[in-house]
Amino acid sequence: MIITIDGPAGSGKSTVARLLAHRLGLRFLDTGAMYRAVALAVLRSHTNQHDAQAVSQIAAGCSIRFHDNRLLLNQQDVTSEIRMPEVATAASIVASNPAVRASLVQQQQQIGESGGLVTEGRDQGTVVFPHARHKYFLTASLDARTRRRLAELDQKGQPGSWEEIREQIRQRDERDEKRALAPMKPASDAVIVDTSELTVEQVVELLCRSVTPE
Repeated sequence: MIITIDGPAGSGKSTVARLLAHRLGLRFLDTGAMYRAVALAVLRSHTNQHDAQAVSQIAAGCSIRFHDNRLLLNQQDVTSEIRMPEVATAASIVASNPAVRASLVQQQQQIGESGGLVTEGRDQGTVVFPHARHKYFLTASLDARTRRRLAELDQKGQPGSWEEIREQIRQRDERDEKRALAPMKPASDAVIVDTSELTVEQVVELLCRSVTPE
């Protein structure tokens, strides 16, 4: 069984996917973290994020793997570092690079070959696993997503302004939706869930009830 959960930043898809996988006894694949890892490598190298060839070369040299719910980039734990706002912004730009996407999509499909997977991202139901039986697209209002992001930063003791975070999310939505390659959109057969007024547990419970055994 493969369950795909797509959606924009702040919709809750990563947390929901992780909890749903645990509830159903399946593996969890955080594809967004993979793009963030490449973005972090690009930032560390001080490479122009819009230099497609240079970015693709960096991506080709990245070793990305998950271990005990931690993400390792070239054997270094970067689980916390990839959640920084500047990495999220760079990830959206890096994700529009065809060579980067081709490489990571191939890795994701290889991971899914053995089944038993809950995977989240922006193109899981449309590009990576188009034949998945269960597809969901989580969304939420821009204000709700801004509020969640600020709460995350506050928990980490990191400053953030409403206007700045809101604009970052809006711009990322625009890039993800308008990119030529694998734009963010719901699969034609995906169930769309608005999480604006729902708790994480409510969303997980909703998805659990709708998943039928294969």
